[in-house]
Amino acid sequence: MAQAVTPRAALLVLGVLALQLGFVLSYVGAFHDPEPRDVPVAVVAPEPVRTQLTDRLEALPGGPLDTGPTAADAEAARQELLRREIDAALVVDPDGTTDTLLVATGAGSSLAQAVTEVLRAVADDQDRELRVEDVAPAASGDSRGLTAFYLVVGWCVGGYLCAAVLAISRGARPANTSRAVIRLLVLVCYALVAGLGGALITGPVLDALPGGILATALVGALVVLATGATTLALQGLLGVAGIGVAILLVVVLGNPSAGGAYPGPLLPGFWREIGPALIPGAGTWLVRSVAYFDGHAVTGPLLVLAAWAVAGAALTVLAARFRGAETAGGAPAAGR
Repeated sequence: MAQAVTPRAALLVLGVLALQLGFVLSYVGAFHDPEPRDVPVAVVAPEPVRTQLTDRLEALPGGPLDTGPTAADAEAARQELLRREIDAALVVDPDGTTDTLLVATGAGSSLAQAVTEVLRAVADDQDRELRVEDVAPAASGDSRGLTAFYLVVGWCVGGYLCAAVLAISRGARPANTSRAVIRLLVLVCYALVAGLGGALITGPVLDALPGGILATALVGALVVLATGATTLALQGLLGVAGIGVAILLVVVLGNPSAGGAYPGPLLPGFWREIGPALIPGAGTWLVRSVAYFDGHAVTGPLLVLAAWAVAGAALTVLAARFRGAETAGGAPAAGR
């Protein structure tokens, strides 16, 4: 038995089991009971109607809406939606019985649907009608606004698989700094091609996602580079086990919290909080902003992806330099 399964292999198998169970826990935990929570909604109405209505909405069970955002009028509310400052706006007609709900399904149709259900129930209780206007609709080829998420998932998969293949070729831990730099340069080239390929497939080939091809491709290149550099760094620090940690960060934790199937306000607290700080969440937000919101609200996600890419590259080089110095000093090389 010991000859067939070494202690190291047994530890790796236990690690795989932990990843598998973590996958089930993370995905089921994030998706099994989506409920709106603190969705930022602007209420446009004259006083005292606005105060009365916001008090009523804030008192709804479970706190589905956050009515703190304000807008001077319907046009201002539309602009706030297009700048991704709010997720919906309720425009009240004080002289009639029909109000207008402004939503943006390009940011995720499940969120727009959840807000519509909440406010339609409130309108029914008040014997009022609710008209829904989509100011940033998802494209006809973008079913439920999920294309951006699946595109980012594909880019992330390519990033860590490219890093894994580079590890297989000459060992998970590069023997010196020059090899680490070469791997990073190969990853940069791969990221540029992968970003452009994804933009072309979802754009002109399948007509699934609007937005500029160049902007989408650059987002894709940054997603791939961030994922691949992080994986290279983890491999340099932990060896083969680093691939498992990368999968934990990107697949187990990153994908369910990315806001794909269910945007952040529909996720439980843990996933809602970590999503924007992880690569899939930042990437999904960026692609949707480029496709449907004229590139608004991109600074934060860009900084997140840049931080992962820079930190990954720096740690990859530092780990290789330490390993090279250790080898040159006569210390035994770490396992690959």
